[in-house]
Amino acid sequence: MMNLNKNLVFNIFYNNFFPQTTGLGGSPVAGHASDQIETMVPVKDRIIKVTFNADVHASLHWNFRPQQTEIYVVPGETALAFYKAKNPTDKPVIGISTYNVVPFEAGQYFNKIQCFCFEEQRLNPQEEVDMPVFFFIDPEFAEDPKMAKVDVITLSYTFFEAKEGHKLPVPGYN
Repeated sequence: MMNLNKNLVFNIFYNNFFPQTTGLGGSPVAGHASDQIETMVPVKDRIIKVTFNADVHASLHWNFRPQQTEIYVVPGETALAFYKAKNPTDKPVIGISTYNVVPFEAGQYFNKIQCFCFEEQRLNPQEEVDMPVFFFIDPEFAEDPKMAKVDVITLSYTFFEAKEGHKLPVPGYN
């Protein structure tokens, strides 16, 4: 992994990796087994609008945007969305993204199966790529009384430049 700076490393860990494993803090849960997907029962009477947001840190000179502004999903069904990124510079650049879900309470139900955000992305000069995110909203979302009035969920990404040759320190380890 790459080293950005200590504050950014902490923020990436706290806002990305920790919530990823716990489902807390508005971040989606990642890494669900395919057997859960195969046994899910869609909640057809609960339609959720998922909107998409894309930001780029000022140090990264990429063009990054969602390819769709919104899609409609029901809890318990998988969905596929795409982002597009372009490196308009004349040098290769490695980016790393963080993400979150709004409202934050919905993050525990937003599950990513595959995502460009799970790994660093290297874009060559002038390269443009489609970046998929394959996800589902857990059917338990429809049973949670705190989610009763939630009809819109926003999935948001921010890309940062990762510096080649620098290693990310793991918090709590020397």
